[in-house]
Amino acid sequence: MNMSKAAQRVRLVALAGLMMLPVAAHAAAPRPCEDALKEMRAAKATAKLSADDKAKVDALEAKAVERCNADDDRRADGFLDDAMKLMKK
Repeated sequence: MNMSKAAQRVRLVALAGLMMLPVAAHAAAPRPCEDALKEMRAAKATAKLSADDKAKVDALEAKAVERCNADDDRRADGFLDDAMKLMKK
C-alpha cells in the first residue's frame, strides 16, 4: 500500500493531535475542591465579615461542599471563588 506524501502528513498531524489530548485534558482540569475548601476556610477564620457577608459566605461554602461531595470540582471551585471575592481574599 503506497501512501502519498500528503496522506502521510495528514496521518502524522492526526496522530500528533491525538497524543496531545491527555495533556490538554489535564491542563484544563479544575483544582481539587478539597484544597480550595481548605484555603477558603483558612481565609474565613481570619476575615472580618459583617453578619450579612458571613451569611453569604456560609451559604456559598455549603453549596461548595455539596458540589465537592458530588465530585463536581469545577462548580465547587466557582462557589469558593465567589466566597473568596466576598472576603476580598
